[in-house]
Amino acid sequence: MDIEGIITRPSRHAAAETSARLAAWVASNGMSVFARIDHSAGAAAVGMPLQPAEVLIFGSAKGGTPLMQADPTIGLDLPLKALIWEDGEGGTWLSYHKVTWLAKGHRLENDHRMLLEKLDSVLESAAQHACGSTP
Repeated sequence: MDIEGIITRPSRHAAAETSARLAAWVASNGMSVFARIDHSAGAAAVGMPLQPAEVLIFGSAKGGTPLMQADPTIGLDLPLKALIWEDGEGGTWLSYHKVTWLAKGHRLENDHRMLLEKLDSVLESAAQHACGSTP
């Protein structure tokens, strides 16, 4: 599944466990989970079916503030987000935007390349842990 700027990883766990593993990883790495958006619960509330789908919004001011100081519009895409979702065939997936890709739209890719690449690396580590790709 290739969509420009979006990374999607398969998970070895159900959506609820993948989400819990991501939240635990976030907390153990000094970041905060700011919100959870349960799309499937919202769909159920209006009588529509939807496979499990939840967005975790998380981050740290240490990583985001320098980017917002450079261009406040990056705040539209921060804090970081990950979507944990199940497909109709029983597979669980975790998707997120590459921060380096998001930064292009905010004119930040040149002056903050090292920080952006570090944030991409953090997201990849979080996704690997949540999905069971690493111990």
